[in-house]
Amino acid sequence: MSVTEAVETRTRTVIWEDPMIGAEAALSLSGLDYLRAIADGDVPPPPVATLLGMEIAHVDRGRAVFALEPGEHLYNPIGSVHGGMLTTLLDSALGCAVHSTLEAGVAYTTVDLSVTFLRPVTRETGRLICEADVIHTGRKIATARAQIVDGDGRLYATATTTCIILSR
Repeated sequence: MSVTEAVETRTRTVIWEDPMIGAEAALSLSGLDYLRAIADGDVPPPPVATLLGMEIAHVDRGRAVFALEPGEHLYNPIGSVHGGMLTTLLDSALGCAVHSTLEAGVAYTTVDLSVTFLRPVTRETGRLICEADVIHTGRKIATARAQIVDGDGRLYATATTTCIILSR
């Protein structure tokens, strides 16, 4: 039997809402209020979160907790979740932790991101939790750290970021 004959086709359908609804809401709400509105379902999540299956599990000032159920649709060619997916999860939680400290009309963007992978993730790993906490928010620069753990507290990856604060 050839590899082509053994392939089982899978599908994934993704439905999302207009991303500009959230982008416009972000202009008039503090970062914390905006993120809470997404978590509560009052503002649609960004399409990337819907596409990848990330969700805000909890947010407070200076802290964002994201969750992800890893599936084979996130696999790389060697049969584990792609490191870029874990990096996206870390970057998202880190950025939102920073965003939660900002006033309405103030934006940010990642300047630097350092990620360390500690063990592979597969669909058997189960639900992942990414916890991000701000280390410092200044007028121009913010820093934060994050980690990804499973339900048993096993550590899968860590990251730190530096973000630049932008006035609109």
